[in-house]
Amino acid sequence: MRDDVIFWALAVLAVAAGIMVFRFDSMARATYALLMSLLCVGGEVLLLGLDYLGVVIILMMTIEMAIMAVFMVMYMMNPAGLLPMSMVHNKKGAAWISAAVFVVLAVGVLLAPWPARKGRAPDDPTTALGLSLMGSQMLTMMTLGLALFATIVATVALATRRGRYDRFGDDLRAGAGARTRTAGDPARGGGGR
Repeated sequence: MRDDVIFWALAVLAVAAGIMVFRFDSMARATYALLMSLLCVGGEVLLLGLDYLGVVIILMMTIEMAIMAVFMVMYMMNPAGLLPMSMVHNKKGAAWISAAVFVVLAVGVLLAPWPARKGRAPDDPTTALGLSLMGSQMLTMMTLGLALFATIVATVALATRRGRYDRFGDDLRAGAGARTRTAGDPARGGGGR
């Protein structure tokens, strides 16, 4: 009973957040609404007992959407949603295509003959899933994942030369004036000058 309630709550929240992606004017809000929808999907996968896959979905989508939000704010014309904007092009055509795809998928789910389980479930479904996906390259992919994560962290750390010491000096006092908290910012156009 509890799992059913959680399943339907996550399903409704995932669909509602997915709809809000197309309703928000702000690209940042749309990005985080999409993140919410994908986190709910990850929760559904966890409910199915696929812990490894669910955690991977949650981690990947969180990092991906956080990076996407940063790039949206940096490069989009209307990141804060101050002007009206639409995420949908060819609204009538998109609505008809979406409805047709939904009907086809729903009919397929209801009419397709579902296979019966053969044999018994493995003792460790996470290991079985990893071996079926990666085969003998599981250790290689785990090492690659750590290397990619380290690369992302190092890239973000090295992307900016500025920090609090550049703006406020080694003793963290204001560079522009000792009596004010205005930073002596070495880059023009920032909050310091």
